[in-house]
This record gives sequence, structure tokens and C-alpha cells, in this order.
Amino acid sequence: MCGIVAAVAQRDIAPILIAGLKALEYRGYDSAGMAIADGGEIRRVRAKGKVREMEALYDADPVPGGTGIAHTRWATHGVPSEKNAHPHVQGRIAIVHNGIIENHASLRESLKAKGRSFLSETDTEVMGAVIDEHVQAGKSLRQAVTAAVRELEGAYAIAVMSLDEPERIVGARRGCPLLVGIGIGEHFLGSDAQALIKVTNRMMYLEEDDVVEITRDSVAVFGLDGSPVDRTAHESEISADSVERGEYRHYMQKEIFEQPRAVADTLEGRIGPHGVLPNIFGIDADPILDKTRGIHIVACGTSYHAGMVAKYWIEHLARIPVVVEVASEYRYRDVVVPEDTLFVAVSQSGETADTLAAMRESRRRGYLATFAICNVPESSVVRESDLRLMTRAGPEIGVASTKAFTTQLAAFALLALDLGRRRGLDDAVYLEHCKELQSLPRYIENALQTEPAILAIADHFINKQHALFLGRGAQFPVALEGSLKLKEISYIHAEAYPAGELKHGPLALVDENMPIVAVAPNGPLLDKLKSNLQEVRARGGELIVFADERAEMEDGTEHIAMVRVDGGGDLIAPAVFTVPMQLLAYHVAVQRGTDVDQPRNLAKSVTVE
Repeated sequence: MCGIVAAVAQRDIAPILIAGLKALEYRGYDSAGMAIADGGEIRRVRAKGKVREMEALYDADPVPGGTGIAHTRWATHGVPSEKNAHPHVQGRIAIVHNGIIENHASLRESLKAKGRSFLSETDTEVMGAVIDEHVQAGKSLRQAVTAAVRELEGAYAIAVMSLDEPERIVGARRGCPLLVGIGIGEHFLGSDAQALIKVTNRMMYLEEDDVVEITRDSVAVFGLDGSPVDRTAHESEISADSVERGEYRHYMQKEIFEQPRAVADTLEGRIGPHGVLPNIFGIDADPILDKTRGIHIVACGTSYHAGMVAKYWIEHLARIPVVVEVASEYRYRDVVVPEDTLFVAVSQSGETADTLAAMRESRRRGYLATFAICNVPESSVVRESDLRLMTRAGPEIGVASTKAFTTQLAAFALLALDLGRRRGLDDAVYLEHCKELQSLPRYIENALQTEPAILAIADHFINKQHALFLGRGAQFPVALEGSLKLKEISYIHAEAYPAGELKHGPLALVDENMPIVAVAPNGPLLDKLKSNLQEVRARGGELIVFADERAEMEDGTEHIAMVRVDGGGDLIAPAVFTVPMQLLAYHVAVQRGTDVDQPRNLAKSVTVE
């Protein structure tokens, strides 16, 4: 959540800052602003709402200058408003900040006692005042930032500029991502590579408690003790084209249709005709995975649903007990960790605050090792894990995650098969499942062809306020994911249940105004599901059934809309059946006129609790 862009250059940098903020809009925000050093003053442009509102103010009164910081804010302290929008100015300091400072209230009171006044309700303005206090005491900007962050409790990524050093910006991070973009005669700071990819593809990823100082000609990184540290620059794999919508109406639609390629990329070089290839989890993986006797999967949101599917796979194929935890709950629970248990952290961004904190907490709880499934190679979760598997989904701009989920499932399938082989899974069964997994991109491609049928079904949801999703077995987490997608972007209240739970409560809600979406793959639970659906029909419920082409289900019956999907085998069916439900949520949201890519109140990367 929130986004930072900063630049020191030989050219006017306002267009760079505005373009960077637009590239970060996917993260979610409610206000935007920028500050530029212009002669002997810092000039700010801030607005509640979208970047375009702030850009219009800038166009009406352009601000020249080669040093500036910019920000998109998602409200945590103080309501969305111009006065609470970043950058904040205190004395001769301007600052932008992602994260939450937990001791801001006590710092604010001590600063007020010294005569400081505050114009906003934010913790960020307090940070600026603390830094300005150190500048007034005679410290350089870097020294002041370093001293200030030692006083802070919480999480932050910051970029700070000072009128006393107008051609210099200082950044720092703890718990929130921040990177350096390296140019020629210009350098940048950003929350992620997408903010900077149009001006440079050379990136330097900062680590915990790093303090960085950038000028036009130099980048220097220091620890909190003031000593220099080395950080390696990398060429980003992201291209400028990959963060454009192209022919698609929304990023979410583009990303839904990118899934065959994203899943193929995730599997490429990792599975072959003889099974899962060696060393794909890291060169130290073999002794750890051979020893693994239990697994705890910890994640949030969509990644949590992927972990729930993986539980079915791993327990079935490898006979290893799996516990799936919501990261925000795991941190505050007295978890029992059996001997030789592997901790698996799942995160699209690799910076999800609760998941990252849970992984760090796992270090003291006696796990065998930590394993990361993630989409961002340079992220904190990846850097701090013992083993890792990258999902290769590419940039995901839409807030509602799509290709991250299916690529996480592909990664989990690789892990489940590898563990199964180690635990004595029959060779013929193992090779058949490996062949099935390799066919997943093709089956997803086929599932995308259901879009015309789903467009017609979406009409039924336009005026609905509630929906129920049903699934059995490994399709129950898929139902959870389908309901999450619908509520995220269409604002229809949706819930998901195992179909067998209908008579234990949810059936009381069923009437002609409650659409029920059911996932019906071909398998041993199909007859059970059909019985559950009969209970819905008997009460006048409107059914939307995503049924496997081989499943014996009635088509064209009153109150039933049927979409046929070739789900492949049992292993890949959860990923395949996810796709039409993504399309359903997308087209319902489009027809209801919501902001599909940036749904209200939500952020893409939740980097605070």
C-alpha cells in the first residue's frame, strides 16, 4: 500500500514523478502529492483522490526543479484529505512515507512540548519533525535521518529532502520495500521497480535498516551505525510494455488472459518428461525436504487460498500433515511446531507485512527451515528464506490477484509432487501427475474460452446484493477464492462454504434473490455435490454451475445456468476452475460500473498490519 517515487536529475523531474505515481496506482491509494525543490523553497502539489487530480493542479501551475519526492497515500492515520496527503513539510524538511510508526503519539507530544505544531493527523509529519530537530542541531540530512529512525518503532520506507541540501535525497527502510533506480546523471527511489522502469532498468534493492543517499552522480548506502554497506545493482526483468494494458480494458482482464503464459513460465525448466527437476528449490533443498515430516503454510488472502489447495495435494500425494494458517493470526498464537516441520511463506509481493513478520517469528519457534513461494525475486520474504520457488507471474497491476493465484498453485503442485516422490509415491502415478501438470497452461487456455457464456451469466448479478459459492474437496478453496474475487471488485457480499455444510446454516439464506455458484469437477465427490445442489433447487435458488465436461450434470434445467469446463485431471482442476470464476467476477464488476483495477478501500501490497 502507498507508493513512493523520488528523483535527483539534471532535468525537470515532475513528469517523472507523475508517471511513477501512475505506475503505482495499482497499489491502492486515496490521495497523491509531490514536492520539488525550487530555488530557495519546497513547493508542494497535493490532492485528495486520484493522481490525475494532482496532475491537473500541477499543469495549472508547473513547478520546475531537478530534486523531488512524490507519494500516493492510503489512509492509516487521519482521513483522506489534502492536509493529510504526502509530502509533509516540517521546518526545512519534506518527507514521504510508507508504513506505520507505532510510537508517533508519544513523539508528537514531546515535540509539541518543544513548541512544534502539526498541520496533519499523520504519523509521517511527526517523522519529519523528528528529522528536522536533528537538522537544526547541526546534522547533515543523512545523519539526521539515521538518528531519527533509531527513535522510531514500527515499519517505514521514507524519502526525505531538505532545503539545506537541495540536490540530495535520503531514503531509509524497515519492514517496507524501497529500491534505488540507477541512471546516468540521475538517480531515483521507488517502492517497486514498476515505478521506475520507464526511466531505468538498473535497480538496487535496499535491505532492512539501510539508509541510502542519492545525488545526480552518486548512490551510497549505509547502516544505522553510519558505516557504508555494499548493495548490488541488478537489471530488472520487468519491461515497460509489461506494465501497460495494451488491448485490454482493464489490467485485471489482461492478467486473467496472461495466465497460460505465466503458468508455463513457472513450470519451464522445473519439470520434464521424467518428473520434477532437481535443485529447483535451491541447492540445499534435498536434505531439508528429505527430512520434512510436517508443513505449516502461512499466508494472507488469495495466497492463503492457494495454501489451502496445497494442503489437499501434499497430504494426498506425500502423506505429510499440513496446517494452513492466516498470517495475521499465526503471529499472535502459541503455535505447536512438531519436530522437522517446514515453514512455507506464500506472498505475491514478498513484502506482505503479516506474512513477513510470521516468517521472522518462525525463526524462534524451531522449524526445520523456511520456504518461500513468491513472485518478486528481490523481496524480503525471498531474501530471508532458506528455500524458495519463484512463481514468474510477472507484474500484477490489478489489486484483485489472478495470475498470482494460478502460478502459486503451479508452484505448490511442483512441491507436492517432489515431496510425494521422496515419500514413496508410486512411480506411474507420479509420472502421470507430472504429465498432467505440464498440460495446465493448455487447459487454462481452454477455460478462457468460456468468456462468452460468462458474459451472459454476469447479467444475473447486476442487481444482486449477495451470492453463495460452493465447492467440495480441493474445490472448496477455489470457491473461497471465487467469492473473494466477486466481493473485492463488484462489492457484492459473497461467501463460500463446503457444499456439505449447506444444511448446517447457509441453506436458510437461499431464495430466488441469492445466486449460488457451484464448482463441479468430475470426481468421487460429484454425486455428493449434485445432492447438495438439489437442496438449493428445491428452495428456488438460482444456480450457476461450472461443471466438468465429463461430469453427468443436467443442462438447460430451470433455475440452472451451466458452464462446461474441461478441468483436466484432479491435480490441475483447482487452477483450471479458478479461471471462469475470475472472469465471472470481472464481468459482473464491469457491468456494475465499479473501479475494477483499484477497488475501494483495498491496496495491492499490504505492508502494514
